[in-house]
Amino acid sequence: MEEAKSIKEGIEKAISLAKKRKFTQTVDMAINFKNIDFSKQDNRLKIDVILPKPGKKRKICLIAKDDLIAKAKGLVDGFITPDELEEYGKNKKKAKKLAREYDIFISQADLMPLVGKNLGPVLAPRGKMPTPIPPNIPNLEPIVNRMKATVQIRSKGKYLPVVHVPIGTEDMPVDDLVENANTILNAVLDKLPQRETNIKNVYFKLTMGPAVKVSNIGG
Repeated sequence: MEEAKSIKEGIEKAISLAKKRKFTQTVDMAINFKNIDFSKQDNRLKIDVILPKPGKKRKICLIAKDDLIAKAKGLVDGFITPDELEEYGKNKKKAKKLAREYDIFISQADLMPLVGKNLGPVLAPRGKMPTPIPPNIPNLEPIVNRMKATVQIRSKGKYLPVVHVPIGTEDMPVDDLVENANTILNAVLDKLPQRETNIKNVYFKLTMGPAVKVSNIGG
């Protein structure tokens, strides 16, 4: 296991140690916790962080009726109509493929009960339940742009005291990745009862690469 003293050094080592692939790899940040019981609902982390340097294009799928779909053309990457929702509910394999295809889901607010019934069992465990939006929203573009830059930080319970967060891609400037990592770390610290004392360690890795531990964070 490689170690690094600073966040920047950790990211640089993670990139240098990873073999080159035929695709652009994501740079992931893992934060491990200690002395905090995530089996208690009040202790669980549920944070949305807007990255100052968004890199990888994130695919967005809109679940809506025809009027809202017309407004969203050119802004999102895919659409699902109410009729299609029922098809996904009957075909779990197809629903899982959909969950893999898109990074973010947004839904017309009045369709959320249908979404929960038909896609909830697949999207919820992956942390991809849609963000509801009003059906009469005049301009979708600011919401879409904000969501493309937003990452979700979710803790998953007592026996998984860790969060994994993508901070960008290997082709981004290292300083941009460092800025994103610091933004995520600060957002997490603000939610911890004992701040740094609740962090065991921090790691960085690429999609197919080894993990690098940052030695001056946690302990």
